[in-house]
Amino acid sequence: VQLQASGGGSVQAGGSLRLSCAGSGRSLGSFAVGWFRQAPGKEREFVAVISWSGGHAVEYAESVKGRFTISRDNDKNTIDLQMNSLKPEDTAVYYCAADLVTGRWNPRQQYEYDWWGQGTLVTVSS
Repeated sequence: VQLQASGGGSVQAGGSLRLSCAGSGRSLGSFAVGWFRQAPGKEREFVAVISWSGGHAVEYAESVKGRFTISRDNDKNTIDLQMNSLKPEDTAVYYCAADLVTGRWNPRQQYEYDWWGQGTLVTVSS
């Protein structure tokens, strides 16, 4: 599967953005899909994950819980990340990643994901 992340941009603190991770070549319905981000000078970190379409489970990093919502659109074959109440510390390049989960799996670990999209830059100004 190929992943294409989009929707990044510049916004003032308190504003909202919606990122989209589009899949091609294969339905994302069978995949768990996560969002990660990398701020300047920092390591890439987990943001959110959604299980395969039959699982309905979601998980968020504490820093975004209550502000970000991850969702799946099977018709469009996308995984979206709605980001509200954005803060300057949310500034980062955001990446989506996918995995066909088998067995034990830690969704917060980058090494678990086999497919990655290119990043999309989110800049939040104060």
